[in-house]
Amino acid sequence: MMHTLSSQLRSDGVAPELELLIGELAAASKTISAKVRQGALAGVLGSAGHENVQGETQKKLDVIANDVLKQTLGRLAQVRALASEEEDHPVPCHVEGAYLVAFDPLDGSSNIDINGQIGTIFTVYPARDDVPALSPEQFAQSGRAQVCAGYVLYGPSTQLVLTTGGPVRLYTLAQDGGFVLTQEALRIEPECSEFAVNLANFRHWSAPVQAYIQKLQAGVDGPRGRDFNMRWNGAMVGDVHRVLMRGGIFLYPANTQSKVHNGKLRLLYEAHPMALLVENAGGRASDGQGDILDRVADQLHQRVPVVLGAACEVQLVVETLAQG
Repeated sequence: MMHTLSSQLRSDGVAPELELLIGELAAASKTISAKVRQGALAGVLGSAGHENVQGETQKKLDVIANDVLKQTLGRLAQVRALASEEEDHPVPCHVEGAYLVAFDPLDGSSNIDINGQIGTIFTVYPARDDVPALSPEQFAQSGRAQVCAGYVLYGPSTQLVLTTGGPVRLYTLAQDGGFVLTQEALRIEPECSEFAVNLANFRHWSAPVQAYIQKLQAGVDGPRGRDFNMRWNGAMVGDVHRVLMRGGIFLYPANTQSKVHNGKLRLLYEAHPMALLVENAGGRASDGQGDILDRVADQLHQRVPVVLGAACEVQLVVETLAQG
């Protein structure tokens, strides 16, 4: 018997309120998926003509995806507030809500107009009763507080990868419009021979990061004694999906450029959810010094360096950075 998303969540013992919230996230992603598939036919490609709070040019689909998620989730009584890459400040919803939701509505915007991989990354935190109900401080939480994390990949098929604290499950959007469980538990092997990094930034990295990458590139004749393949999608959601499906390591280090000297990826709604997925699949996620899940966002759009994937390889990067 094939499990649907809702039946699997019930089997996993997910609280009814959280189950409903996840169901609405899935529903919103189906709407976004339909817009993505229409592409130029629906007039949704190209720039929206303005920048978001990150200083990045928004695409039309960025705005559409953000609006879909806000409207869908904002109706739920259990949602206290939302945080989005496309919003300057938290979006208040219901003061008595039990959950906070943070998301990157459309990761990989640079891939939109070339029909490349894009996706929605999301996470759910418990609302806090120790700070004002609609304060930004609600989101100042450790990644280990997450009660749910996942992403939807809009590829040849639309796939949902999700954890509610246990196994990392893979669902595929079926023709009847429902998400069906297609893999019960994704696992990342501790060793790997594949890495994902943007080599165009090589000159901006610290000497230890450069040295690590050069050892991988040296292949069988180098100090590692074996060949490594490099992959890069230009979308975190695509690169992490590949790591979860077939292993490897993903890096977005800090560099000397002003906007990304502390890393480019956002801690709250990119690094935290991806770190939880990777750890629950047997991998490791680090900022180069400590576990990403132990970090608390002191700003809504705080950036952080990211190294995640095969546990042994991530440990090697951490050790290399510690040596200076």
